[in-house]
Amino acid sequence: PGACMSSVVMVSTMAAVDVYLLELSAGAQRASVLALALAGDLCFLLVLRYVGAWVGAEAQAPRRGYAMALWFLFVFTLEIKLYFIYQGYRADRRAPDPLARQTLTLLLSICIPSLYMVLVATEHLEHVAAFRRKEDLRGRLLWVVVDMLELLEMQASLWELQGRGLRLWAEGLIFFYCCSLLLVLPCVALGEMGLPAPARLPLHPLLSLLAVNLATLAIRAADLLLYCDQRVSAIFMAKNLLAIVLKACTALQHH
Repeated sequence: PGACMSSVVMVSTMAAVDVYLLELSAGAQRASVLALALAGDLCFLLVLRYVGAWVGAEAQAPRRGYAMALWFLFVFTLEIKLYFIYQGYRADRRAPDPLARQTLTLLLSICIPSLYMVLVATEHLEHVAAFRRKEDLRGRLLWVVVDMLELLEMQASLWELQGRGLRLWAEGLIFFYCCSLLLVLPCVALGEMGLPAPARLPLHPLLSLLAVNLATLAIRAADLLLYCDQRVSAIFMAKNLLAIVLKACTALQHH
């Protein structure tokens, strides 16, 4: 069931993003864009098949290794397509369609965390007998999903908001910074969820504190002060402040 659910989520997400790529192309370009999108999806499935076979044959924990490889390949392929969609929206001279852009954001905000929750549930929760251990895993999963939604919100602000005012290099830096965190942080959390709680502080909460909460808070504060952008998410800024306080208290308890 876990493999079926993850396959459905991946295929449906890729198909929806391909539709957005086709919608941004016009005329004779649509056939070539369709051919490239289908070829990319086929290559993704083939690579995933052989990587899964290799991980299952070599790794000590094949299911966890396969889950991490699946997540990395899926997000990497998806972010490449999202970059072309973002550039297409930026270069589009037509009047923006807010509903289509917000629908894309809603789709990503549902499908990407859903895939991660399916991978975590398949790997860990069904094999854990202790109730407290399950609650600890669910608590860690909640922090990962919330950080993931915040990174997706920062990326979505690049294609949802027309005339944001940022320079091209700043927008590209924000996009690829969020992309790298979406690739790395969930894999780190997935690897640590299967280990017993160590005496020292795990790596993922520290990375989340520095790379997500502090960094995104600084980016939003600079956007608000330098560009006077009234559309900066005050809710996520408050979330960052609360997360900083809570994780600092957790670090002091571990110390």
